[in-house]
Amino acid sequence: VTKSYMWLYRTGKHADTPIVLYDYKEGRSGDYVKKFLTGFSGYLHCDGYSGYNKLENVKRVGCWAHVRRKFLEALESQADKTDFSTVAGQGFLYIEKLFSFEHVDSKKPLESSELSLTDISEIREKQSKKLLSEFFSWAEFEYEKSLPQSLVGKALNYAINQKSTLITFLENSKLELTNNRAERSIKPFVIGRKNWLFCNTPGGANSSAIVYSIIETAKENNLKPYDYLVWLFENIRSGEDVETLLPWIEDLPGNLKLKTV
Repeated sequence: VTKSYMWLYRTGKHADTPIVLYDYKEGRSGDYVKKFLTGFSGYLHCDGYSGYNKLENVKRVGCWAHVRRKFLEALESQADKTDFSTVAGQGFLYIEKLFSFEHVDSKKPLESSELSLTDISEIREKQSKKLLSEFFSWAEFEYEKSLPQSLVGKALNYAINQKSTLITFLENSKLELTNNRAERSIKPFVIGRKNWLFCNTPGGANSSAIVYSIIETAKENNLKPYDYLVWLFENIRSGEDVETLLPWIEDLPGNLKLKTV
C-alpha cells in the first residue's frame, strides 16, 4: 500500500472558460505541480504548502480561510469560546471584518456578491489595505508574547509567514479572498473515495482523474454530466474533432445543458 495524492487544478471565479482538472501522483513533491503548470504564468491561488515555491513566473495568492480556521481552532480551545477579547478572538474578528467588507459570508464564501469588480477594487484600496496593515502589525506584536507551540502562536506564525501571499489579492479585484473554490472541487472525489476506499493500481487512479476532470468540468459549464458523457463518447467514436466536443463550446446541443433560472 502506498500513499498517493490527487492534485486539483481549476480556473477561478471570473475565468471565461471554467475548467477543473484532477492529476494523480504518487507523491506530494512541488516538482509535480511545476511540471503540470509548465508554461503557465500569472496568479496561483493555493494554501501555504512550500512546494509551490518551485514555480517560476507565478505569483501566489494566499487563502484567508486557512488563516481564519487556525484562529477559530485557537478560539474554540478556550474555556470561554465566546470571549473575543483574547488574542485568538481578536485575530478571528479581524478576518471576519475583512470578509464583511466585500459582503462575503465567511462560512459560505462562494455565494455571489452584489459587488462589481470596480466596487471590490475600491473597497480593497480604501478599507482592506488599511485593515491588513493593522492586522499584521498586531500579529507581529502579539507573536512576540505568545507561546510558539500554542494554537494561537501557530495561528499568528502562519499569518506572519504567509503575509506576502495573503496580501496579493489586493492587486487584482478578480482574485478571491479564499481558496475555497478549489477545496470545494476536490470534495466530489473525496466523497466518491468513501465508496471505493482506494484505487487498486496507479492506472486506475489515473483513469479516475480523467473521468472526474471531464464530469466536474461539464458541471462547471452548466451541462448535464450523464447526457454530456453519452454524447461525448458517441461523437468521439464517430471521429469528431475533440476541439469541437469540449464542455465550453457554445454550439453544444441544447439538451445537454441544465436549465437556468
